[in-house]
This record gives sequence, structure tokens and C-alpha cells, in this order.
Amino acid sequence: ADIPVIPDLEDVQEEDLAMQVAAPPSVQVNRVLTYHDLDKDLMKYAAIQTLDGEVDLKLLTKVLAPEHELREDDVSWDWDHLFTEVSSELVTEWDLGQSERED
Repeated sequence: ADIPVIPDLEDVQEEDLAMQVAAPPSVQVNRVLTYHDLDKDLMKYAAIQTLDGEVDLKLLTKVLAPEHELREDDVSWDWDHLFTEVSSELVTEWDLGQSERED
């Protein structure tokens, strides 16, 4: 009759886990397309102009803006300046609303 016994701590070997390293996860990375690549594909493949073979996207593709029209310069925001600008616009709108009510 084998009776399970709980081992004493002195009997258990301490494993050196500091030198063991887990294998990194394996993830497949797909290349992210640029705007230029998407534009070329859009004009190149007519299949992109339909969605699921049912929805016609030709009207949408005709009015899409080119990349150079979408690019904007990076502008840094200063909290104090932005707060002052928005506050003054709100006060101006409030004053106009007040004057229209009085008239």
C-alpha cells in the first residue's frame, strides 16, 4: 500500500530558475501599408471597389482625398494659449447671444 507523503523542505532541491529563460512568443507580423501603397492598390485593382461583392464603393473611391491633401504640419499646443483662445471664443459667443436676446 503506497501512501503519499508530503516531502520536507530539506528534502526538496531548490531549482535555480534565475538561469532559465522562457521562449519568446511567436507572432507573425504583417507589413503595414503606406498611403501611397493603398492609393496604388485602389487604382490598380477593381475588386477593391466592391465590398463583399455586393456593396459598390466606386462613389466613395471617386471622392477620396489624395495623401498630400491630408498631410498636416505638427503644431505644438500650449495649454495656457489654447485655454485663453477657447475661453475668449466662448465669451464672444455668449455676448452675441446676450445682445440678440436684448434686441
